[in-house]
Amino acid sequence: MELKSMDTVEMPLFGSTLKLMKFWSYLFVHNWRRYVAMGPYIMINCTQYVDIYLSTESLDFIIRNVYLAVLFTNTIVRGVLLCVQRGSYERFIEMLKSYYVQLLESKDPVVANLVAEATRLSLFISRINLLMGTCTCIGFVTYPIFGSERVLPYGMYLPTIDEYKYATPYYEIFFVIQAIMAPMGCCMYIPYTNMIVTFTLFAILMCQVLQHKLRSLEKLKGEQVRKEIISCIRFQLKLAGLVSSMNSLNTHLHLVEFLCFGAMLCVLLFSLIIAQTIAQTVIVIAYMVMIFANSVVLYYVANELYFQSLDIAIAAYESNWMDFDVDTQKMLKFLIMRSQKPLAILVGDTYSMNLKMLQSLLNAIYSFFTLLRRVYG
Repeated sequence: MELKSMDTVEMPLFGSTLKLMKFWSYLFVHNWRRYVAMGPYIMINCTQYVDIYLSTESLDFIIRNVYLAVLFTNTIVRGVLLCVQRGSYERFIEMLKSYYVQLLESKDPVVANLVAEATRLSLFISRINLLMGTCTCIGFVTYPIFGSERVLPYGMYLPTIDEYKYATPYYEIFFVIQAIMAPMGCCMYIPYTNMIVTFTLFAILMCQVLQHKLRSLEKLKGEQVRKEIISCIRFQLKLAGLVSSMNSLNTHLHLVEFLCFGAMLCVLLFSLIIAQTIAQTVIVIAYMVMIFANSVVLYYVANELYFQSLDIAIAAYESNWMDFDVDTQKMLKFLIMRSQKPLAILVGDTYSMNLKMLQSLLNAIYSFFTLLRRVYG
């Protein structure tokens, strides 16, 4: 297959992520699957909050239902955002595809190796996230089996129906329905995370390619240097535009997920305190690992982009700029000055997403957990 005719959905960098998006008709396709996926989840999420409000169950099940309700809400927000901004996401992916094809067509072996490494890392993260999502789905279904009471995988308020009554098949019917919907939710939640991670990894790749181009200036002479620097400046503008587009698409969702992550981790830590059996403890820990790993990956790649963008200025300075003429030095200085402002994934269009921000959140969560342990421990 020629690179220029490459199907956007089949870009190696994304693995199966865009195929799942296309299957559920969130991107590139508009059909009934989107509503089959979203409709039941929205209804169930509403019944979850009503069930929490009216619940008379033990505290550990209420806490777990709160966690699942927040997780469902986060999943729905992702789906709604994709539906509302479908055109913007598709245009962004098409733009990313054009940049990706240009890098694939490069005859520079270093660039080829950088592209191959970014693709391998993206596929690895995608598979790990899908594996953790599968384990979490299994946890949803198996958690009630180890409980001391008869409960569904996640709470639902069903007016006029007693789903726990032994003389009726309601419990078994709703258990099967919820078991089927768990992997559907995973296919909505995980691919979006993988897509955002891939966007950021590609921005990191562009930073690394630009650094390589700047360090290779010493191999050029005369007018070739000037042309290459102009090419690097244009490449830098493309990179800045790519990150700016990413922020316009996702910055407000990052804020919602930042708050949801803190809330869910607090709930899970509390569930760990009041877990009744070893099996329940193991499943709660599995939930924590999945949520934590998803967030750490996002914050880690965003942190890497931040520092890789700063390294562009270092790469430019490490070139043999002393041998350039004055006009060429001025152009290189312009590029260095632009690189002094790091490229950052923004949370709420205000705060840079990085490991320092994640550490601050974890410190706050641990303080809250310590308080809860003193009160209920």
